[in-house]
Amino acid sequence: MTTSDRFATRAIHAGQSFDPTTGAVIPPIYQSSTFVQDGIGGLRGGYEYARAGNPTRTALETQLAALEGGAHGLSFSSGLAAEDSLLRAVLKPGDHVVMGNDVYGGTYRLINRIHGAWGIRNTPVDTTDLAAVRDAVKAEATRILWIETPSNPLMTVSDITALAEIGHDARLIVVVDNTFASPALQQPLSLGADVVVHSTTKYIGGHSDVIGGALVINDDELHEKAKFIQFAAGPVSAPMDAFLTTRGIKTLAVRMERHSQNALAIAEHLVGHAALDTVLYPGLPDHPGHELAARQMVGGFGGMISLSLSGGGAAARRFAESLEVFSLAESLGGVESLVNYPSEMTHASVRGTELEVSESIVRLSVGIEDVADLIDDVDRALARA
Repeated sequence: MTTSDRFATRAIHAGQSFDPTTGAVIPPIYQSSTFVQDGIGGLRGGYEYARAGNPTRTALETQLAALEGGAHGLSFSSGLAAEDSLLRAVLKPGDHVVMGNDVYGGTYRLINRIHGAWGIRNTPVDTTDLAAVRDAVKAEATRILWIETPSNPLMTVSDITALAEIGHDARLIVVVDNTFASPALQQPLSLGADVVVHSTTKYIGGHSDVIGGALVINDDELHEKAKFIQFAAGPVSAPMDAFLTTRGIKTLAVRMERHSQNALAIAEHLVGHAALDTVLYPGLPDHPGHELAARQMVGGFGGMISLSLSGGGAAARRFAESLEVFSLAESLGGVESLVNYPSEMTHASVRGTELEVSESIVRLSVGIEDVADLIDDVDRALARA
């Protein structure tokens, strides 16, 4: 394959050369913790110990870089492990992070509580307000501008290009969490970002059967720093996890088409429903970020919808617990549809902070089932709410 190959071709073929020994179309899973050396320091293919490198993980990292159009990919044991490794590669005590004020609760917890205990400061800000972002940057202290778009769970769409310009003017590293969109729909490096982070557990893996995370980086020096943390601290993806993620990637393009089609149909169906105050989906023309999303997301608006129930928290809980095709569970991005109640599930850790999610919000991860069945399920549950 070549770098000019289109996305779906790269997703299937990058890092996936057939096995030269047997001709197997699918590369083998190297389920090995260590590798024989041809004399001391005589490494075959550069492999010595699986924490430092494993051919199955190398194949996935090649694939990840190709998906995002980046120079380097790194695969981790979880999305938060990827984020933590990046933060440790960049920051020192006294440094400062500017981040979106509705980022994933786990990201805020990691930066505010874990890294905060080591002297890292942060300022959450509305990343759709470019002036507020500029004002939040602290000269000589801010090192990272952290963007999540669309955001989890409020589906806020932020202008990656404009924010990257602000970040680079201040000599910041601009990080984009691309988990909700996936590289099938949005490629932040091409819009000016320096680093893309993923929970590969979600759309990239796509089948709710593996935990993982990823960084994609263009800068060689930053890549080496993050790779050193990956090696020295050891938050690597295991061979089987890497294989399952690679397998999921090969259908990412077609899955994201169906996720997006189903979500748009459901969102359009729910607009104006008496039980709802708001339908939050970037594909709707009245979404505040619709025009921006149409420019920076290619081929669809993703599979995530958030709903604000007019009956408040009690109605939101009844709705979430009444769905049948949608399973009540944390996570997102699998082929099956899930419903999540952020206030007490994925974002419980930010209750009492400025990132607190309203009790009236329910988040839907729309799967690839028959959309008529999904709409019927939502309608029945709303009738009970």
